[in-house]
Amino acid sequence: MSISVKNISKSFGSQKVLNAISFEIKKGEIVGFLGPNGAGKSTLMKILTTYSTADEGEAFVNDYGVLEAPLSVKKSIGYLPEHNPLYLEMYVKEYLAFNADVYNVPKNHISDVIEQTGLKPEAHKKIGQLSKGYRQRVGLAAAMLHNPEVLILDEPTTGLDPNQLLEIRKLIREIGKEKTILLSTHIMKEVEAVCERVIIINKGELVADKKLSELREDEEQIIEVEFDYRVEEALLSKLPKVTHVTNIGGFHYEITFNSSKDMRPVVFDFAHDNELKTLQLSRKSKNLESLFSELTNN
Repeated sequence: MSISVKNISKSFGSQKVLNAISFEIKKGEIVGFLGPNGAGKSTLMKILTTYSTADEGEAFVNDYGVLEAPLSVKKSIGYLPEHNPLYLEMYVKEYLAFNADVYNVPKNHISDVIEQTGLKPEAHKKIGQLSKGYRQRVGLAAAMLHNPEVLILDEPTTGLDPNQLLEIRKLIREIGKEKTILLSTHIMKEVEAVCERVIIINKGELVADKKLSELREDEEQIIEVEFDYRVEEALLSKLPKVTHVTNIGGFHYEITFNSSKDMRPVVFDFAHDNELKTLQLSRKSKNLESLFSELTNN
């Protein structure tokens, strides 16, 4: 396993930040790591990167224990923190050369990571002259210099414009063909676009560990419908496979069905039979955002 977390717990004073968290990540997986603010994500990433220690449990990176072999763990991990620490007055190549000295890796690796991260057009500039998107590329290049097998990325796309966001997404997908990636983010579309699997924690507890393919196959669907007249929710609840009905304003309803079959024709027929007009009718599959909201709003 690239990453193995076994019953990790951590408290700060009387506050338990992590409570017996366990999961494993196989080599080559790109996994989204989600949770609301204060859920314990950053604490767990600090434990995996050896910047913090757990009160209980064990964690391994490439079979090295984070307590028993911290130097080997650090060599195995490339870490891009949320607040990317860069020296803005240094040139890109100069900064990467500085990092190469820290990791004691050959200087020829610099041109390799510059090529891999698409930094070549900007490599002659000072970091302070770069856009935020290119600064993130510099952070990724620094994290990859020592050719780690595992990358831990904490909010790598925060503050990027739409074009920069697409560029970094593409880059992460490319890197993920060769490395294991644990990606922490608040952007659900980011996870859906890049990751194969999602782990969600809430209040220090593991609340979900699902492949996105499983989530997409979920049978639950929501039909949004707007009629030309108010309908009692109790009447809509009598439709087949209905699990929940919500009036979201005026004559506009959300009807949740537990069925993989498209239920829009059923709603349309209901409107026709009750002499109603359908002003709007659309279908939403249960997505990551709805799952996240369901599991963390408590």
